[in-house]
Amino acid sequence: MPSPNVLFIAFDDLNDWVHCLGGYSGETHTPNLDRLADRGVLFSNAHCAAPVCNPSRTAVMTGIRPSTSGVYGNGHNWRQSPALANAVTIPEHFRNNGYEVFGGGKIFHALSWIKDSYGAQQNHPSLWDDYFPDANDPMPASHWPEDIHAEVNEIGNTTWTPRVAPDSENRPSFFFDWGPLEIDDEEMADSKVVDWASGLLMAEHERPFFHGTGLYRPHIPWFVPREYFDLYPIEEIQVPDERTGFLDRCSPAAVRHVRRSWHQWILDNDLWASAIQAYLASISFADAMIGRLLEALDRGPNAENTVVVLWADHGMHLGEKEQWEKFTLWEESTRIPLMIASPGQRGKCERAVSLVDIYPTLIDVCGLSHVNGLEGESLLPQLQDPSAQRSCPAITTWGHNNHAVRSDRWRYIRYHNGDEELYDHESDATEVRDLSNESSARAIKEELSSWLPEVNLEPV
Repeated sequence: MPSPNVLFIAFDDLNDWVHCLGGYSGETHTPNLDRLADRGVLFSNAHCAAPVCNPSRTAVMTGIRPSTSGVYGNGHNWRQSPALANAVTIPEHFRNNGYEVFGGGKIFHALSWIKDSYGAQQNHPSLWDDYFPDANDPMPASHWPEDIHAEVNEIGNTTWTPRVAPDSENRPSFFFDWGPLEIDDEEMADSKVVDWASGLLMAEHERPFFHGTGLYRPHIPWFVPREYFDLYPIEEIQVPDERTGFLDRCSPAAVRHVRRSWHQWILDNDLWASAIQAYLASISFADAMIGRLLEALDRGPNAENTVVVLWADHGMHLGEKEQWEKFTLWEESTRIPLMIASPGQRGKCERAVSLVDIYPTLIDVCGLSHVNGLEGESLLPQLQDPSAQRSCPAITTWGHNNHAVRSDRWRYIRYHNGDEELYDHESDATEVRDLSNESSARAIKEELSSWLPEVNLEPV
C-alpha cells in the first residue's frame, strides 16, 4: 500500500467552543469541523504545549517542549535555541522520507499586520518544497473594513482607529477590535490560502505529499463577512458566568498576565455579548474554510489515501476569570480541538493528550523513520482504540518554570515561585475551586508533580 498523504491543518486561537467539543454554553455553527470529527478520532481532552502562538507551534513542529527548548514567547527565535539547533521539523522529516512538502498560511508563528519581534515570522524557506504566498512572508495581507483608516509604519506594523468604542476610556490595544465586513469570503486572506491548498488537493501527485494549511481565524481582530455574524443574533449570545473574587484568591504568579483592565473595559461598555458574537462569527468563518478544504480533498484523487490532522495552537478566554485571549495555565487557555482522520479509524478519545504527540503519531501512521529526542507520545493506540490508556498526562508551560499537568481528571499547576493550584474536573469543570491546600490532595499533587519537566531552559 502506498504511503499515506497528510493534510495538516492549523488554526490560530481556536478554543473548545466548536460544537463537537461543547465548550460554549450556547450553539456554535461548525458543521464542517463536526463532520471531520465524525470521520476520524476526536481527541476531546487535548491541550497545547504553551498558551501562546510561537512556543506552541514550535513545540508541535519540532516535538520538543518549551521547557526543553527555552522558547516561551512570540519574540523567541526557535532556531537560536541550543536544544533546537539540530532539530528536524515535521516537514523536513517528511521530505527526508520521500514526500513532497507544501505549506501555506500560518504554520509557524507569523502575523500579517505586526512585523516587529512580537509578530516576526518564524518560518524557514528551507523546510518546504513550495509555500503560499511566500515562505518568507507566509500570510496573505489582511482585509480591513472600508470605514477604518489602516496605516502601515516603516517596520510594517498596521494600526487603525478601532471600530468598537474607539473613544471610550481605558480602551485596550487597538487590535482588540471586531465587526462585520461587507465582502465575500473570496476576499479574505484565509480564503486565498484555501484556494491554493484546494488546487493541490485536487491534483495528481507522483509522490506522497505532506500538505500544511494554516488558517488565521479566529485570531483577533475579529473582522469576517457579515453572514457569519448573522448566525449569532446578539440576544441569543450566552455570556460566561462571572466568577467575582476568583483572581483575588490566586497567586500573583497566576494573575500577572490576566487582563483585568480589558475585562473591566468590556463591562463598562457593555460589550461582552458583542465580543463573543464576533469570536463565534470568526469560528464559523474558519469552519467554512474547512468545508472547502474537505470538499476539494473528497472531489480529488487523493481522498482515499490522505490522513487529515487538525489542531489549534491554544485556547482562548472570552471573559472567564476576567481574562481575554490566552496566556494562562487554566483550561480555557489550554484545551483545543485535535482531530485525526485516518481511514478506518473513528471515535472519541477522552484521554488527556498533548499537541507534542502529533509528531510521533505521524511517524507511526505514515511509517516514517525514527526521530531522536521527541517528547510526545504516539496517539496510534488511541486511533486504533479511542479508550486505550495513556502513560502520561498533558503538560502545558507558560513562561519559565510555570507548568500545568492535565490528566484525565485533574489539573495541577505549579508556578515558578512554588505556588500551586489543583482542580477536579469531575466536580469542577470550570476550575473555580482550588483544592491544592486540602489535606486530601497531598497524594494527588505528589503523583501529578512527578510529571513536571526536570529541564527548564532559560529563555533563548
